[in-house]
Amino acid sequence: MRKPSSLALSATLALVLAGGLSAPSVDAATPRHSRPHAMPRAATPAVLPAPVLPPLALRYGTALHLLNEGAGSLLIDANLSPSFTHDGAGLLYRKGGLASRRYLYLDLTTQQEREIANQADLARAFAQAGNPALPPEKLRIEDADFDAHAGLLTFKAMDKSWQYDGKTVSAAQHAEPDPAQGLLSPDGRWRVVYRHYNLYAVDVQSGHEVPLTTDGTREEPYGREIAPLMDIIKQNTEEPALPVSAQWSPDSRYLLSWRLDTRGVEPLSITQQSPVGSFTPHTFHYIYPLAGAKMLPLARRMVVDVEAAMKKGKARIVPIDMPAEALLYPAAPDLGWEAGRPRMTWTERGYGRQVVYAADPETGATTVLAEDAVTPVVTVTSSALIPAPQLHGELAISERSGWAQLYLVRPDAPKAGTPLTRGNWEVLSVDHIAPDGHDLIVTGVGREASRNPYWRSLYRVTLDGSAPLELTPEPLDHDASVSEDGRWIVDAMSSPATPTRTVLRDGKTGAILRELGTADDSAWKAAGYADPELFQGVAADGKTPIQGMILRPAHLDPALHYPVIDNVYTGPTTTDVPASFADAHRVSGNALAQLGAIVVMIDGRGTSRRGQAFRLPAFQNLGEVGLDDHIALIRQMAARYPYIDTSRVGVYGGSAGGYDAARFMLRRPEFFKVGIASSGNHELRLDKAWWPEVSMGLADDATWERKSNLSVAGNLKGKLLLVHGDIDDNVPITASFRLEKALIDAGKDVDMVVLPNTRHAVYQPYYWKKFLDYFTLNLLGETPPALPYTPTASHS
Repeated sequence: MRKPSSLALSATLALVLAGGLSAPSVDAATPRHSRPHAMPRAATPAVLPAPVLPPLALRYGTALHLLNEGAGSLLIDANLSPSFTHDGAGLLYRKGGLASRRYLYLDLTTQQEREIANQADLARAFAQAGNPALPPEKLRIEDADFDAHAGLLTFKAMDKSWQYDGKTVSAAQHAEPDPAQGLLSPDGRWRVVYRHYNLYAVDVQSGHEVPLTTDGTREEPYGREIAPLMDIIKQNTEEPALPVSAQWSPDSRYLLSWRLDTRGVEPLSITQQSPVGSFTPHTFHYIYPLAGAKMLPLARRMVVDVEAAMKKGKARIVPIDMPAEALLYPAAPDLGWEAGRPRMTWTERGYGRQVVYAADPETGATTVLAEDAVTPVVTVTSSALIPAPQLHGELAISERSGWAQLYLVRPDAPKAGTPLTRGNWEVLSVDHIAPDGHDLIVTGVGREASRNPYWRSLYRVTLDGSAPLELTPEPLDHDASVSEDGRWIVDAMSSPATPTRTVLRDGKTGAILRELGTADDSAWKAAGYADPELFQGVAADGKTPIQGMILRPAHLDPALHYPVIDNVYTGPTTTDVPASFADAHRVSGNALAQLGAIVVMIDGRGTSRRGQAFRLPAFQNLGEVGLDDHIALIRQMAARYPYIDTSRVGVYGGSAGGYDAARFMLRRPEFFKVGIASSGNHELRLDKAWWPEVSMGLADDATWERKSNLSVAGNLKGKLLLVHGDIDDNVPITASFRLEKALIDAGKDVDMVVLPNTRHAVYQPYYWKKFLDYFTLNLLGETPPALPYTPTASHS
């Protein structure tokens, strides 16, 4: 390849500095001093040629390019986004690059494929309909469905629902339901509305109205969830209009609902300093169930015979005979119907048990259908209780054996169960149950000993105790979905280094019936970007196998020394290291690496999908779990790749990863030198109850205090940046303010950025600018370029 001239490189830099976020990657022919690089181990100025251009500007250009849809433009068909249509007749998927994307429909019966839309025509149709003109690559289509009979493509874009008939785009005919219109019965006869903390039934035809409840209050309303913070902010009231929280029986006779009790619950407050359309700030009080709190909101379920109430002009409330449930998140308790009876899952606070109840709608008397009780906690992200009427019972994914296995539980023995799967592997989900109950399809990980333990696969499981039949035998990760009738499987198989191959399979045998597409990463490779590398090592105990991922800058030079940055999330409810090709290439670490760093991701002990014993180090130990495993694996990486400089280590993460990033800085300050903690739950007792308590259980105050980042604020030695959105409705910004205060009180220097009108996800242009700048200045030791960014008016 011809060496670029200084003039060409100057033009490239001018584009970057002028605001173009899609700067081209530097090719292999570019001189070393102009490529993304790090500090040399030992450089003699006399032997290094003088720089042609400031290389950091080019590195910023490539980093911003990857953050700004660059990976999507370089990886074609890495994610076809396949989905079965709602009518079950076809499969919808997309192919091509961002600007040339085509939307394809496959008739499953005839196996005929046809194009139903393309990105260019959709963008043109949007503009012709009077919408803002967008280049095709900027139009984002989500939640697509296709009605082959009507010839209509429905989808969401720009926060609205649309339909496309092949020529024109128009707003979707079905509008979002108006909470004031209430909850319509399945047969259309009745409508239940919420008014003044009570429920009323209305005869749709005559308008006749009967109160179903009469004693509701603000602290104890009927049929109303805890008001979500975003609804409070959007509607500018602490009592926003919300949908009725209830479930009709299929025959439209009974209403299953509940009564909220917030008496004694300490509310939180929030001030939106820059509300859109208002000069003055807005302050609100709201209920948010907090971990470790003495009082949580309670839910008490009930049934009302609406048909009888409409006839008699008076309603009879039937309380359901089950314990009140502490709400661990601001959402409704489980409500549902099965075989003509209410079916509800109840979770004990502290996660000692989960119980499924069935109720008699006339009397409220209950029967326990299934119960899962595991010591020390039922980890709900690795467990499930699933109705299975085809099997005359409940399916339980339970860790009672130490691994998440599948059991069939019958009502005559709700605490027992027949194991349908066995072994040291995990069932993640039940994807299909045959109508005759003969077999079912599950997704599992870790069953095939020779494979990556995090790769997913589909299995057919029968009730006769025979070994599961693997339907996706290729040694790759299988991101697969099963059609509602079980006849078809769409499977996107890949690994971090193996481009995605998407196929249609037979639902019975797993045989591949049709190739849908294979990812093309030639542009990625031509640009010089490296594939992510899975790294196998051992934990700090010297024996437990753990896994990590290494992300490198383009055109890495092994003669240089690169700082290492840990993208951390030790959260025991999930894993962090990507298993698929698309996920591994699109993580933010690939962009950050282009500054001239090695970015790593690590799943140490305490994370999920490796059995209960692997995760148990996290129990009541969120502040310590994973710390030394991360350090151990980084050192093993450096031993294999000497260009990794463990004297310059950074760390970053968001949400629970933000807690981790700050914790790593505060608990191992000699190792981690620079950190960015965004949206962190630094004081676990200021987070929603479910996430900390699923690992902390019913911890005492001293244990909560030890796991608070505030308690170790005095240990800070390096540079720490706290970032939080001012209207975060997931982790209240109070957590970051409290840590900032603790650091100031301890005499430590801390940096903090509060993003206005921003919720939990802080990822916006200004955030990425601060993110890149902070590591550049404090870890790479270079002065960030004054690159512009595109501001946004509001993120609420």
